Amino acid sequence: MNKNTLSSFVKSRRKILGLTQVDLALKSGVGLRFVRDMEQGKNSLRVDKINQVLYLFGHVMSPVNIGGSDNVEES
Repeated sequence: MNKNTLSSFVKSRRKILGLTQVDLALKSGVGLRFVRDMEQGKNSLRVDKINQVLYLFGHVMSPVNIGGSDNVEES
């Protein structure tokens, strides 16, 4: 999930649930600044905190295959 997809997803889900950024921060246990940074697509966010927020929506971040093989070649 790129930052734009993540920020759009979080903002959209928050609005669907009728939550303010403050509500989302309180319910997920992260700071308001983190929610704002997340919705603005900040490049450096902690994955554990992202997952705290996403968990409220029944989601988590995980590795996604972007094409090619699932196997990692060893050197």
